[in-house]
This record gives sequence, structure tokens and C-alpha cells, in this order.
Amino acid sequence: MPAHPTPSAHLLQLLPDAVVQTDALWTVTYLNPAWQRLTGHAVDDALGRSLLDFVHPDDNPTLRSGMPVFRLRFADGDYRWMRLQLQPETDAADRVLSRQGVLLEVADVTEQVLVEVRQRFLRLLETIDGVVWEAERGVGNTFLSPQVERLFGFTVEEWRADPGFWRSRVHPDDLQAALVIDDAAYNATHSYAYEMSYRLIARSGDVVWVRDLCRTVVEPGRPNRMIGLMIDVTRQKAAELELLRSDERYALATRGSNDGIWDWDLRTGVLHVSARFYAILGLAGTGDVHADGWQFLQQLIDPDDHARVQSAYRRHLSGESPNFSVDFRAWHGSGRLVWVNWRGVAQFEDGIAVRMAGSLSDLAERGSSYDALTNLPGRPLFRDRLEHAIALHRKAGEGASVAGDPTMFAVLMLDLDGFKLVNDTWGHHVGDQLLQQVARRLESSVRAVDLVARMSGDEFNVLLESVGPVDAAERARQIAAALSAPYRIGTHTVLTGASIGLVSSHPQLRTSDDYLRAADAAMYEAKSLPSGLSVFAVEA
Repeated sequence: MPAHPTPSAHLLQLLPDAVVQTDALWTVTYLNPAWQRLTGHAVDDALGRSLLDFVHPDDNPTLRSGMPVFRLRFADGDYRWMRLQLQPETDAADRVLSRQGVLLEVADVTEQVLVEVRQRFLRLLETIDGVVWEAERGVGNTFLSPQVERLFGFTVEEWRADPGFWRSRVHPDDLQAALVIDDAAYNATHSYAYEMSYRLIARSGDVVWVRDLCRTVVEPGRPNRMIGLMIDVTRQKAAELELLRSDERYALATRGSNDGIWDWDLRTGVLHVSARFYAILGLAGTGDVHADGWQFLQQLIDPDDHARVQSAYRRHLSGESPNFSVDFRAWHGSGRLVWVNWRGVAQFEDGIAVRMAGSLSDLAERGSSYDALTNLPGRPLFRDRLEHAIALHRKAGEGASVAGDPTMFAVLMLDLDGFKLVNDTWGHHVGDQLLQQVARRLESSVRAVDLVARMSGDEFNVLLESVGPVDAAERARQIAAALSAPYRIGTHTVLTGASIGLVSSHPQLRTSDDYLRAADAAMYEAKSLPSGLSVFAVEA
């Protein structure tokens, strides 16, 4: 206030009624002398404090929401019912700057004002989608809002006529737990808020799920009372139960599929994997959460396959493919490499991938499969045939191979030279057609007894059966020549070749992984050779 009050300020000092002014945050900025005469609180002690400090805690929300009647704490510690109709002063943007009003005891207010307050309160209750209630021990409900009839079919009078009515309508399966909470509130030594969820049986016999937001009120000299708001949450509960059943069905389907499940939050990097995911890779534990999903995966993927795996899911994230599926070698907990298939699909928001989820399959367990693009056998069938050839050769010889041995075989691994350039120059549709033509040339370059398989990307494997090292090398040169001839794809003429790694049957190579690693090493050596062909030599 100004140091020298204006004539209007001087009049406020003389008024017999208490004048109160607060700022937008309820801090008291002005009180006239009538405040102290009415409440007993010194004006200087009240200035700068929140008006809500003087209001009964239970009435704070009603005052802040605009209800003018509340209990105010006087200097002697008693609370008295007051009426304070605050008028806000706002700026050009309708933001409250201050509030002013006259404070009156309810005893001095006319009956018409009390009726007005009650009518406003009841109108407010009608806007609430729930039942507002109040109850006391031995009395039952002392107040119920009219919505009780709409939600449960019972009138207010029916409900209030019997102190035990609420307990008689609680579902038997929920009654014991509800009574424990109810009795604790009636016997409380201090006020507190609590919440209950239970089922009520309506007049129609229908079961209604209720969420009850409650508060027990403990005041000296009177029985404990409770106030609350009952909300019908039947639809929400039904949705929760259906979601639970859906999760159970999904879990059952997952166990039946024998695949590992994973879920990757691309915004945070957090990766969740299932117990089956761990089991496929021979890892300890029953599933886990990994803060850095890609770091966890990198430790599992054979380094030679990193680029292929990244390429597969990045193509999907860029929108080039509706989902992704890639085979790669993963390090098993036992220290060996296992072939797995990693597949999934991303969830996009505003064109940005925010989450991916999918499965991990053990290709050794999944059985034979064919590549949809080239119509060639896939990795599982190739491994099965190779393991069969290894077993036959070991059974027949158990020693050094000799010329003419019908169980001798050779494994070729090849990839196309410059395939990425084809994709980058003419697009993936041209690259796909090139792979299809390569597949047909490979099939025409081998015998019916041999097997051609597409392993992934532009990588192919050939199993040559009943063939010695010399004939296998000659067959590899014929394949290289066939693949180097120009390809006609639409209006484009595509020139490419292949780097081929070859390994012949040998007693020191005992597993399919041994042969595939050997062929892979020879193929990468072939990339630096003019002939494009490298034969893996087993050290004595």
C-alpha cells in the first residue's frame, strides 16, 4: 500500500467488516483493522502469509475452486464458518493479479446466501462422473450424491436407510479386504487419504467395478467420518483383464513357437530379451534387460556378419522393406558359432522408428527352408546336407581321403563382386533381379546331385558331392566363368563376377561350422587374387 493512504484506503480502515486482499498465489497483501477485531490475528502477523494457512485443511480445495464458504482458524485455535466472496483483478490476458473481498461470519449471512452456496455445491456434484459420499460409524452414509441411482440402481433414501447397506452390496470375494480398510479408517487416530478397488452388486444384479478415492477425517470431540468419490471403472477393468488374457495367449504362442522374443526401444536403446532368446544362445539367466541393445548384440554377432546384420535392419528402418530378416553367426555360450535368424518389424511415429520387436530362431532347429527371392534352398537345408555328407565321409574313411572315394565332397562359398554398386547405381529391384539370374546360372553349372543355396544377401554356397579336390577346383572355375558373363536386366547390362572360396573334405574338418569357416576364409582371400578363386589348404 502507498505510504500515505488515499481517501478510499482511509475509508477501508474505518469499515467495520474485514477486508482481505491477496495476490494470485493467495499471499495476503492487505488487511484492514477489522480483520484483527474479527479473527484475533494481528494484521502485521498475517500480512505476507498465505491466506490458506488460516483455512481448515479440508476446506482449502473448496476455497481455491471458488466456493465462498469455509472454516477459518481464529486466534484462540477454534475454526468458525466464514464467507469470503473474492473478486479477482486480472490483466489483459485474463491472468489473475490479485483478489479482494469482505470476510463475514456465516452467522451474519442471510439464509438466502446459504441456500445459494448449497445449490452451487449440488450443481457441482452433478458434473462429477461418480458418487460423492460421506459416512460415520453407526450412522452409515450421511451424504450421497444423486448419481448413486444412475450407477447402481438404488435411491439415496434406500442407501442411507441402512447403516450396513454398503457392506451388503460389496461382492463377497472383495468384502474381507474392503472391511479391513474400512475398519482401519473408522479407528484412525489422524486424518489421511486412501484408495480402494472392489466390486459392487447393483440392483440389476450386474457386477460393477468401483474405484473409491477416500479420506478419513479425524476431529477432536466427534466420531471419525469418511468422505470419498466412487467411480465406475468396469470398462477399464474389462480391458485390463482382456489385456492379461492376451498376454497369456501370446506367452503360450511364444513358447509353442520355440523362438526367442525381443523388444527394442530405439529412443532409449533399451533391449528386452526373453528366456528363450538366452537359451538359443546358450547364455546364463532367464532373460534380461540391456541398457544398450546394440552393444549387447554386437558381442553376440560374429564380426564377419556385423555389416550384413546392420544392412538388413537399416534397410527396414529407412523404409526400403516392410520388415527385416537376416541370418548370421552368433557366439554361443559354449564358445562355438551357431547360425540364427533374426527378424522383426519396427514401429514408426511421424516417420521415425521408435521401437522394434521380433524373434530369434535357431536355424539348426527350424528345419529346411527356401529363399523366397531366388527359390533356392536356404541355410538350414544346406547345413543339413553338409552335416550328412560329413557323417558319410567320416564313416567311410576315418583317414586320409583317396581318389575315387564316393563320399568325398567340396564346399564352395561365393559372393558377387560389386553387388553393392549395382544396388546403389540402379536400385535394389535391379539387384534382386541380378540375384535371381545368378541363382539360375549356378543351378545350370552343377549336377543334379549337387546343392546350391542362398545364405544371405549376395552370398551363395555350393555343396559338390562325390568329387575330389582336382575336379572340385575345375568345377569352381567353370562357375566363375559362368557368373562373369554379362547380365541383361531390363535396359541395363550388368557386369559382375564372383569371389569363390573352396574347401574339400578332410578328416581334420569335423563339423559344418569348420567347413563354413574354412570356405569363408578362402573366399575372402580370393578377393585379392586375379583368378577370384582360392582353395583352402588344411595344415598338417
